Amino acid sequence: METNLLKEAGLTDGETKVYLALLELGISTTGPITRKAHVAKSIVYSLLQKLMEKGLVSFIIKEKTKHFQASDPHKIIEFIDEKKKKIEQNKIDIQAILPDLLAKTTSSKKSEATIYYGYKGIRTAYEHVYQKMSNSETIYSMGIPPAQPEEQHLYWKKDHVKRVQTGFKMKLLFNQDTDSKILKDRNAYTDSESRYMPPGIKTPSAFVIFADTVQIILQSPNALCVEIINQDIADSFKAYFEDYWKRSKPFNPK
Repeated sequence: METNLLKEAGLTDGETKVYLALLELGISTTGPITRKAHVAKSIVYSLLQKLMEKGLVSFIIKEKTKHFQASDPHKIIEFIDEKKKKIEQNKIDIQAILPDLLAKTTSSKKSEATIYYGYKGIRTAYEHVYQKMSNSETIYSMGIPPAQPEEQHLYWKKDHVKRVQTGFKMKLLFNQDTDSKILKDRNAYTDSESRYMPPGIKTPSAFVIFADTVQIILQSPNALCVEIINQDIADSFKAYFEDYWKRSKPFNPK
């Protein structure tokens, strides 16, 4: 049990054997330590050095020979406390550089694809915008269908309120047969601009583009969302959106 507890405290197997041996030997040279601890003579000095660095062993010189002694076992508590402080400081330091680490992850352009089923699945996928978007960035959506269940329609309206509070902007392109009242409603929200898709373009699925993500959303006959995480693909869909946006006209309620 002693051996296991000391290992859990942060000592290696060899350090544990040497420390326990020294507790029993008292002051000793390396010979008796090696035999008592059952460690190789070639590594005993290294193990003693590491224990001294941890504050668990000290030495004195008698007749030009080093004699080692184990520190009071209370020092183990001090060692654990010091280790805990270092871990906490390391956590703070890592949190400070976390944005840089995440930026490196994004730049690696990793790819991932996931399918979400049902309207709840669509909402789960869409709300990833709140994990990936920064203030003042824009969400792009095109090919939005003219009709959807009332429950889903209300969800989007509530989400616009949340989006405004978060500070995101939004550009939306609706299919041509969408009721103008819907576009008028969406344009009433802060930093939201809705238009009709260019004439002659109608899609059964909608596309949402943000950060490194593209979501292909189909609401009928079966509701599902295909989420693709890839920066190059997201940039490509954004380019398509920008082309359609330039070819569309600002909404003019009649």
